[in-house]
Amino acid sequence: MANVEYINPFITASKRVMKDFCNIDTEMGKPYLTKTVFEGNKFVILVGITGQLTGQVILSMSNETACNIASHMMMGMPVTELNDMAASAISELANMILGNTATIFSTQGIIIDITPPSILVGKDMTITVSDAKTICVPLTYAGDYALELNIAIKSKE
Repeated sequence: MANVEYINPFITASKRVMKDFCNIDTEMGKPYLTKTVFEGNKFVILVGITGQLTGQVILSMSNETACNIASHMMMGMPVTELNDMAASAISELANMILGNTATIFSTQGIIIDITPPSILVGKDMTITVSDAKTICVPLTYAGDYALELNIAIKSKE
């Protein structure tokens, strides 16, 4: 199971990237175990983790949140639909978050690599991940907007 020492780098990197690249201050909600079921219209990014830790990280958000974050990333340019440019921006956000996470782990002597992000857009999705338990960490901002980090990793040992 992913323990706190493995979860904190993801939270730290996510909050930092959201602040530095999107100018968004997020608040962390209460983490909980989940089965990676995404109800309603969702924008989901799946990134694999390899190395000393293995598993997946799934960033999930409503389509509205994805458009809002993409707008922030594009210096306030209005984004009203999840077109290719918006999807590319959010995919790059996932790369930055996971790249920062890998850097944090490396300072702790834990070496990981990340796979290129896979984007999934749909309604009422269930995603089956590795045999690791999945912990969801919600990051909220501006009231109703939420980015959920679904972390399913375990030590390779």
